[in-house]
Amino acid sequence: MKNLSVKTTASLVFLVVIWGISWPIYKLALAYTPPLLFAGMRALIGGLLLSIYLLPAWKKIKWRENWIKYCLSALLNAVLFFGLQTIGLNHLPGGLSSVLVYFQPVLIGLFAWFWLGEKMTKLKVIGLIIGFVGILAASANSLSGQISIFGVAIALLSAVSWALGTIYVKKESKSVDAMWMAALQFTIGGIILTGLGIEMESWAGITWNSEYIFGLGFGSVLGIAVAFALYLKLMNAGEASKVASFTFLVPLIAVATGTIFMHEPFTLSLLVGLVLIVLSIYFVNHSKTITKAHSAESVAEVHR
Repeated sequence: MKNLSVKTTASLVFLVVIWGISWPIYKLALAYTPPLLFAGMRALIGGLLLSIYLLPAWKKIKWRENWIKYCLSALLNAVLFFGLQTIGLNHLPGGLSSVLVYFQPVLIGLFAWFWLGEKMTKLKVIGLIIGFVGILAASANSLSGQISIFGVAIALLSAVSWALGTIYVKKESKSVDAMWMAALQFTIGGIILTGLGIEMESWAGITWNSEYIFGLGFGSVLGIAVAFALYLKLMNAGEASKVASFTFLVPLIAVATGTIFMHEPFTLSLLVGLVLIVLSIYFVNHSKTITKAHSAESVAEVHR
């Protein structure tokens, strides 16, 4: 990882640590709250905090022109992603859930080829195949009944939703302000999820103890408001490839944290799946770097 400033490196590490440790924290909080209410309140509070931070630039919203885009992004990146992620986490260990959901960077490589016309390189194909085998290995215990097959399916659907949402946001990035897209997708999605939670669940199901309050506060403030402000700042500064190449650390951190602090099971199949998915993410992300490097050599300088 060359030419990274100390500030950029610190920001990337901080971001990935937030993403990694969030899984066992949410898993702990879910013991004291219904899943939809937790997902909805986390998204809504985080979206509102981001919106308050962005208020001086409110003219960039352009609601009349972009409201459909905000709503579609909210459906994919908040309602489906957060909703499915939280429901799946209720049925799986946090480490395994993160491994399955972080198949998303690999799916992005596939969807970007379909809808954005990005080149499908040999390294990407290898990465996709390795990732698929990794998913089979990580979820192998679901076939024997030791792990919820429902939880595995929901976690994978969450990854699909996240990948589609990311592709959609990337496709619309020229016409919509990225920061307001993030703020409004979580605000709108949070309202919908909380509404579904009120309809299908009960406020009485929430135990307002320290574990729940910490999980909700961590998810709203650090997991959404701070993490996405930092993430988009890095992306806008041209650090997209570096952020992508760091994502392979997230499931590693989540599995390690869950195993050490929450005594989650660490099986051989999970280890094999984790290693394969990490390799898959690495290959899919770094195939872009290699492709650009080769094409740029003929012009005399590599620019990433």
